Amino acid sequence: MLNISDIKTGKKIVLDGEPFAVIYNEHSKMGRAGAVMRTKLKNLTNGAVKDKTFQGADKVEEADISKSKAQFLYFEGENFNFMDNETYDQFVINKEAIDKAQDYLTEGMEVTMLNFNDNPINIELPVKVTLEVTEAPPGLKGDTQSGGDKLVIVETGAKFTTPLFIETGDKIIINTESGTYVSRAEK
Repeated sequence: MLNISDIKTGKKIVLDGEPFAVIYNEHSKMGRAGAVMRTKLKNLTNGAVKDKTFQGADKVEEADISKSKAQFLYFEGENFNFMDNETYDQFVINKEAIDKAQDYLTEGMEVTMLNFNDNPINIELPVKVTLEVTEAPPGLKGDTQSGGDKLVIVETGAKFTTPLFIETGDKIIINTESGTYVSRAEK
């Protein structure tokens, strides 16, 4: 069991039988009142975010989340289909749980699968992914009034800000944690 002082950003906890990830925490103590921990929690099974305030004496169970490798197979309707790399079992995760990760998923990509009670509930992306640019407006010489950046569209349909020299067909490296351009991938 975790005390409120153990609840930190990134921790995985169980509330009402559901696994949650702590995405924000703020500890505060006001005068004689007991300490409180204000948190934002993301449900790992459906992607819903909720606010929860823990009082000084509250205890919460740490979620037993195991990790394994999986491969993204394909997107169908509202579901993303994956395959466990060790057992070759296929599983489905809905669009709400995947959330922003869908901007980075390409067929065949290896991801980390999160399992709660031996059931796949969500995925973690690698920190950096390589994506191909499918649409890029031309970068005109001397066009640096806007800071030398332009908006491009990659193979997943997501849009990213890149330097002017990036062209259609280039492969670029994107940081999945910040959603920002890192560099052009080697050819």
